[in-house]
Amino acid sequence: MTPSTEPGLVLPDGFLMGASTSAHQVEGNNVSSDWWALENRPGSFVAERSGDAADSFHRWPEDMDLLSGLGFNAYRFGIEWARIEPERGQVSRAAVAHYRAMVRGALERGLTPVVTLHHFTSPRWFSELGGWTSPESDELFAAYARTAAEILREGVRYVATINEPNMIALMHTLVRRAVRDTGGGDGSPAGGHGEGAAALGPGAVEPDAEVTRALIRAHRAASAALKEAGPGLRVGWTVANQVYQAEPGAEEVAAAYARPREDVFLEAAREDDWIGVQAYTRHRIGPDGPLPVPEGAATTLTGWEVYPEALGEAIRHTAGVVGPHVPVLVTENGIATDDDGLRITYTTGALASLASALRDGVDVRGYLHWSALDNYEWGSYRPRFGLISVDPHTFAREPKESARWLGALARAGRIPEHPAAAPGALPCAG
Repeated sequence: MTPSTEPGLVLPDGFLMGASTSAHQVEGNNVSSDWWALENRPGSFVAERSGDAADSFHRWPEDMDLLSGLGFNAYRFGIEWARIEPERGQVSRAAVAHYRAMVRGALERGLTPVVTLHHFTSPRWFSELGGWTSPESDELFAAYARTAAEILREGVRYVATINEPNMIALMHTLVRRAVRDTGGGDGSPAGGHGEGAAALGPGAVEPDAEVTRALIRAHRAASAALKEAGPGLRVGWTVANQVYQAEPGAEEVAAAYARPREDVFLEAAREDDWIGVQAYTRHRIGPDGPLPVPEGAATTLTGWEVYPEALGEAIRHTAGVVGPHVPVLVTENGIATDDDGLRITYTTGALASLASALRDGVDVRGYLHWSALDNYEWGSYRPRFGLISVDPHTFAREPKESARWLGALARAGRIPEHPAAAPGALPCAG
């Protein structure tokens, strides 16, 4: 039974309610990117190729029609650097025109576009230069941002420079360790999605310090370029919030884990126009470090604990680090499951924790669910985060009940203040 959309907290005027995607995960055939090269390299560790993905490069009007028709007022999507600049200094005017049309299309459908410039994938040429470790990385990224401003000037307010920089820096460490341990490997720093990286464990490694510094420089350089090119743009970036929970006596240990893996990236956003919160589950920290998922806890298709309260805790932690003058935008929150009833139950709890933060005065400007579509989750199509299913052969879209439920909330301008009632424990999704 679908929870009622009637009761709940009335959302502030202008609150964004929608869903998110990333370019590589839904567009398909991103052939000039480093991830495409990695997927298609003989012997690659990537289990499944992205291929056509959801073919959203061609079917984006249908996707936006669905989101608008469901009742949403916002859509976060990415523009792909590898399409816009497939070779260094060579700008594809066709790609620029394509993304400008997407921005116009969103606005025509009543969807506020939230645009991400970099969502884990880079042009192959950029990675071959050393990627974020290249001494030119900040200048190259700022030059791309200036080109992207032509797209953003079509009417974009919110732009994210880099998605989950903490996960990018973490993946650099993991790749370097793999190369060291195997005496070879491809050494690609392409990285992976926050969902995948988080599953490796919050304490396995620390993000690469050099890459961390480089990402912060690139973010600031791109922000300055965007502000110069489009004075009305609201610029920020998004962070993968790990929700480190200290067991009694482990408070200092948890803080030590959070500092390099999350907080340094939040601190870098203190002068930004907004900060993106991306939360899915929690990580418990004991005196000796990370603890496993509690025995008997429900888990998802990615093996994470079903813990919807993570969203509210991530919002509060982020606001506490960046300060009250930087608004929060939830740019990702969701669950990998084949049980759509569980998706509704989980999201009800997550929204209730968001409502609590709003009531306590935290400046939250929107909620964008991950993901609009079932898509490519960085090596596998098995984890299904989507509100809308996609047939892998025909690409036919079908909204799930969760999409209709969440869209009705968006249309009503209310979100639940209490988790959904459920008999017994939540079902296990994975």
